[in-house]
Amino acid sequence: MAASAPDLKAFLLATPFFGGLPGPSLDLLMSMLGERRFDAGAAVVTEGEPGRSMFIVKSGRLAVNKRTSSGSVIAISRLEPGDFFGEMTLIEMQNRSATVVAESPTELYELTAQKLYACYKADIHAYVIVLQNINRELCRRLRRADERFATRRAGGDD
Repeated sequence: MAASAPDLKAFLLATPFFGGLPGPSLDLLMSMLGERRFDAGAAVVTEGEPGRSMFIVKSGRLAVNKRTSSGSVIAISRLEPGDFFGEMTLIEMQNRSATVVAESPTELYELTAQKLYACYKADIHAYVIVLQNINRELCRRLRRADERFATRRAGGDD
């Protein structure tokens, strides 16, 4: 069953992606979202494939994995409701940097590059806020990665 508009607004405003958007801008972006569902075990995106959209986790749990140069797969992170992923392909227009697999039945909101561009054309203020939110989250992820790297270099466990 789909969430009501007020419930969806409250959920989206609580995510790092939509924080700080005024009502009309949020309404515009909400109208641009598509819903996608995945069964447990399904790959949502695969490392190396072209990316044309990003996702916000509505429900479920996902694993982010990366293949090493030797061919082994390592777990990078877990995603839960409110998290988003796939934004890197929209910013740098490169192929997917990791594989994301649903660990449980999962529902996602999808925002395509085409819809994000439509947001830019319709509401530049909302577009700027969205890009700032993406950049803040990327910075948080980089800080966490730096910390994990430093901990491992220092001989810690993680």
